[in-house]
Amino acid sequence: MMADLRDLYQEVIVDHGRRPRNFGLLPGANHRAEGFNPFCGDRLTLQLQVVDGMIRDARFEGTGCAISTASASLMTEAMKGRSTSDAEALFASFHAMLTGERQETDAALGKLEVLAGVREFPIRIKCATLAWHTLLAALHEEERPVTTE
Repeated sequence: MMADLRDLYQEVIVDHGRRPRNFGLLPGANHRAEGFNPFCGDRLTLQLQVVDGMIRDARFEGTGCAISTASASLMTEAMKGRSTSDAEALFASFHAMLTGERQETDAALGKLEVLAGVREFPIRIKCATLAWHTLLAALHEEERPVTTE
């Protein structure tokens, strides 16, 4: 069972790392934030279109390792159509999953659960969470770039 999950984790990371979804400029974005992981050099700009408390669209640009890119790709897919409060709750669940604060499965994570494999590589957790911390900064309209340090 564990080998199957590890294979799925690697497959998803490679797929989204090579062919990220929602990559590029977002015309009409009204929220944006920048993130930087000095440890591995990942940089991203997240753009959101938020209307009446709902995330209508999400896109990102930047460069980074496969884990960082895959996480941003999966995150932008998961955010579309969610309320900003649901987005913040999903951030909390995702962060708890990666940091080991919660061991049980959270159904709200859905497809994002595959990134739980990052826990096996503690040094890579910052790569996986960069886009998520940048999401919070965008939702809160923070001016300063987010850093994982």
